Amino acid sequence: MRNWTNKPSRRLTSEDTDARRQSVQHGVEGTAVEDDASSVLDKKEGEQAKALFEKVRKFRLHVEQKDIIYRLYLKQIVVKVIALLVIITYVSYFLMHITFEIDCKVDIEAFTGYKRYQCVYSLAAIFKVLATFYVLLVFLYGFACFYSLWWMLRSSLKQYSFEAVREKSHYSDIPDVQNDFAFILHLADQYDPLYSKRFSIFLSEVSENRLKQINLNNEWTVEMLRQKLTRNAKDKVELHLFMLSGVPDNVFELNEIEVMKLELIPDAKITPMITQLVNLKELHIYHSTLTVDLQALSFLADNLETLYLKFTSVEKIPSWIFLLKNLKELYLAGSIDNYSFAHIEGLQDLKNLTTLYLKTSIPRIPPVVMDMLPFLQKLSINNEGNRLLILISLKKMINLTSLELINCDLERIPHSIFSLTELREIDFRGNNFKTVEEIISFQHLPKLTCLKLWYNSIAYIPLQIGALANLEQLYINHNNIEIMPLQLFLCNKLRVLDLSHNNLNFIPAHVGGLMNLIKIELVGNQIESLPPELESCHSLKPSCIIVESNVLHTLPSYAKDAHKATHR
Repeated sequence: MRNWTNKPSRRLTSEDTDARRQSVQHGVEGTAVEDDASSVLDKKEGEQAKALFEKVRKFRLHVEQKDIIYRLYLKQIVVKVIALLVIITYVSYFLMHITFEIDCKVDIEAFTGYKRYQCVYSLAAIFKVLATFYVLLVFLYGFACFYSLWWMLRSSLKQYSFEAVREKSHYSDIPDVQNDFAFILHLADQYDPLYSKRFSIFLSEVSENRLKQINLNNEWTVEMLRQKLTRNAKDKVELHLFMLSGVPDNVFELNEIEVMKLELIPDAKITPMITQLVNLKELHIYHSTLTVDLQALSFLADNLETLYLKFTSVEKIPSWIFLLKNLKELYLAGSIDNYSFAHIEGLQDLKNLTTLYLKTSIPRIPPVVMDMLPFLQKLSINNEGNRLLILISLKKMINLTSLELINCDLERIPHSIFSLTELREIDFRGNNFKTVEEIISFQHLPKLTCLKLWYNSIAYIPLQIGALANLEQLYINHNNIEIMPLQLFLCNKLRVLDLSHNNLNFIPAHVGGLMNLIKIELVGNQIESLPPELESCHSLKPSCIIVESNVLHTLPSYAKDAHKATHR
């Protein structure tokens, strides 16, 4: 296994090879410790190492579950010891009855002068040598058997610790293993401890992540990343990274980035190199796990102004976002419930926060939002069609200038909002309003200029609408309105009026009194004709009179050119 670091990739030289060969001789440091002289893997080697990590992971998953090999080996050793004892028993017995000197009785004493003879067999000498060698082998075999049994029983071979490797290397996350996997590593140690130390590197997530980072850097060069730069609707330079294994280090070479989006990136990491992105003000994290280095966090805390965060569960909200002291806008989209409010208590530390957007499903507004964010100016809650209750506490948010309660299943306008005298914009999109009788109370909001009642089921507009003298924008499209009250046209400061997708049959001639009107939308109604008085709205350009999908019989001259241009 070769070393890898987070430096740019280059080919190995002969000096690098010699240096690595020397370092391997000193143990695990040859594979685990980062060295300035060591090189990183090239693309092909990186893919091979990646495949090895995957094979080791599968091997461990399969082998570590059971202890079949260990038990089989232990039973085999026990059988061998028993067989050895049997061999020693019968060999000892028969050795006592073997003799190589046999007296022979003969009747030829008169001829030879001897009374006693010793008989010698021609192969006896060879048998003696073989018997001696056999006994020696039995003793050697016995030593091996008893040593193996002693080795199996002296300590637990079903546990293997990499404590020594963790102390000597930078990979402190190497896990201890057990069962057959541990036993195999103990066997490897009997041959050469260096093999298990090398093997341990493939068990480290840190090591694997470094390898992934190298492969990622090889794949995403600065030139490729620069081609992904775009300008968004706000004319800001944006980089969108989607479904990568991490954040390429080369991203931090593009110091022109103002907005960065990270989407579906499971192990993203922000390193101190982010300090090079001096123009970065906005960060989007969509279903990604982002780890931030301490120095990088300090940079983000000083520079980041806008953060978008999408998550599957509130537990996945990273705690470091509550340390972004200069954050002004925070957008949270994900699952939050009453029992999860504790996970967002850190919002109270964002003293400079002025805009908070919650797209979730909550029964009530979190207390930390109403009690601990005194400088909040814009609050937007998209409750995804679920009912939002207990809105009385909204009156505490006296500094709000914009309030959006979208898809909150509201049936009436909450009275608590009429205490928020700083409100300039209100949005009630996608609720269940059938009537808005409370509209008279909007006169208590002297600074209100934009009112959005769109995408509801409102059947009519009360006459009291005329009391909203400062209203400049009114959106009541996508409702069930059939008649517009004449009092609406007393709101002579109106600049934008959206009446589209209702059931209107005509537009009253009083519309000519809206001298400040610059845009009117009438799409998707049953209007048969437009009043000539509409031409009296001197600020209204023909192109800003949008009348598609109606039943117009004739068009006034002031609207014909715009209609032709629309259908051209």
